[in-house]
Amino acid sequence: MRRKLKVLSLLVIGILFLTLGLSGCGKKEAGPVTLNALYMKQAGYSEDDIRQMTEAFMKENPNIKVNLTFVPYEALHDKIVTSAAAGTGGFDVALVDCIWTPELAQAGFIKDITGKIDQNLLNDIFPGVLSAVEYNGKLYGMPWLNDTKYLFYNKEILEKAGIKNPPATWDELLADARIIKNKGLVKYPIIWSWAQAEAVVCDYTTLVGAFGGEIIDKNGNPVLNQGAGLEALKFMKKSLDEGLSNPASRESLEEDVRRIFSQGEAAFAINWTYMYNLANDPKESKVAGKVEIALMPGSDKAKSASVNGGMGLAILKNTKHEEEALKYLLFMANKDNQKKYAKLALPIYKSLYNDPEVKKGQEKLVEIAQEQYQYIVNRPQVSWYPELSQALQVEIQNALLGKKTPEQALNDVAAKVKQLKK
Repeated sequence: MRRKLKVLSLLVIGILFLTLGLSGCGKKEAGPVTLNALYMKQAGYSEDDIRQMTEAFMKENPNIKVNLTFVPYEALHDKIVTSAAAGTGGFDVALVDCIWTPELAQAGFIKDITGKIDQNLLNDIFPGVLSAVEYNGKLYGMPWLNDTKYLFYNKEILEKAGIKNPPATWDELLADARIIKNKGLVKYPIIWSWAQAEAVVCDYTTLVGAFGGEIIDKNGNPVLNQGAGLEALKFMKKSLDEGLSNPASRESLEEDVRRIFSQGEAAFAINWTYMYNLANDPKESKVAGKVEIALMPGSDKAKSASVNGGMGLAILKNTKHEEEALKYLLFMANKDNQKKYAKLALPIYKSLYNDPEVKKGQEKLVEIAQEQYQYIVNRPQVSWYPELSQALQVEIQNALLGKKTPEQALNDVAAKVKQLKK
């Protein structure tokens, strides 16, 4: 009897092993997944920084390989569109500028990831920063590069002019610039990036927001040729006509602004975060140690306003590895990375602004940034933004060069917008 039971037991075990073996036939263990990620060469983070972050991710996730591609900013948008329109292959993840989110989302080129990220994490991100990857109430990516513009000033020049505090309004800025000019401290007190490029749209958007208005209303109608929009362009032209803004502003991009300010040729400059550390670096600047940063000025309509220069990481529609791509997004934007590289780009998370390591050596910048993020304004969030931006660049330039009045220039943009909406 015992022998029969033993034989029966061995038989059952054998059948069980055979069944398990057969059930495994045809099944392959999940092999490594390869993601292709697209970034730009110019950013708060260098190519080496991005490679280091990605290598750390792959070490933590050995079954996921990430191939990196870097292109100039000017080529990034078209590379994303081409990849998404191809239908197969291409990129899984891409760096997306905040001005492209509406266009790419409406075209279905980037994936809606609403509800797939912990809400507690999203609540810790500055609302203005989060808006870089939002469209029509949905989430299309993870904020990653956080940036906005600030007012930089040469404290030594202000002291010589008898000016105790940086201007709180744009009218005060012009008043201070007149004092500085009249005392002969610098020929042109203010330098901007008003070349016919996206840079001038950033500064124009900032001024429109500061004067309490918008470029396009919530229904997509142009309102820039009246109220705050017109006031902003008139302000720009007036500052040039009075010799308060450097006429070179009309040909300048951000690096030109940094160079002129760092040479000691301006008392005020409007630029992105990156200029703060470079303008205070003796190897890069003749005014190192004299550079201060302040909240962007406002008006009687708004305490401050500054354009959103943020960028996010999005998942492209053709990916076959959405789960792995999302994991990569979240890793790249996690708090450890944001903290580690805070000297290159300030964090997207509110909670990190009280971290001693983040603040060390850039206490003033962190203090001002924390407040400035409360006053971020977006460029128009419309799917036809590239065409709108081009029209704005051309017509603002026409007004600044005196080829058209501010009214005529903005009326022409408004007419173009109406055509774009058809």
